[in-house]
Amino acid sequence: MISNNTNKENMKSHVISTLVENKPGVLQKVASLFTRRGFNIESITVGKSETKGMAAMVMISKGDEKVLEQITKQLNKLIEVVKVVDLDPDYSIKRELALIKVKADNEQKRSEIIQHTNIFRGKIIDIGPSTLTIEITGDPNKINALISLLQNFGIKKIVRTGPTAIARETQI
Repeated sequence: MISNNTNKENMKSHVISTLVENKPGVLQKVASLFTRRGFNIESITVGKSETKGMAAMVMISKGDEKVLEQITKQLNKLIEVVKVVDLDPDYSIKRELALIKVKADNEQKRSEIIQHTNIFRGKIIDIGPSTLTIEITGDPNKINALISLLQNFGIKKIVRTGPTAIARETQI
């Protein structure tokens, strides 16, 4: 019998990059496939690709190698899916975007928030009477670290895209 700890150790986050036809219903078909098979999509980003009429869809899902194999096989069965790639974390670039609205009702707080934002290479994109809105992109861990620092000021709202990724150019 395999213990739950062993199962959890085998559960790894996979970044699945797909090239799909850019037409209505494709996202729903992909999401339905995951639902029917009992796989969870932790994050999904979709946008136009460099190829006319095609979209890049990047999904993050957790599972062991068997789950990844099933996801890949099922995605390849969809007519609208042109290509499926499991991106190797060592040979890919993963980034996320977050917009964070922080309470900043005095000059001292504003100054401290701006300093934290600058250290994390974020940008102040909106200034309100009692808030600052920050834009930050990067590795999800970097975003989590900034959010942790900003908690003390009072976060009013966070909106995150979820990670997206692209393969690095391979070295020959």
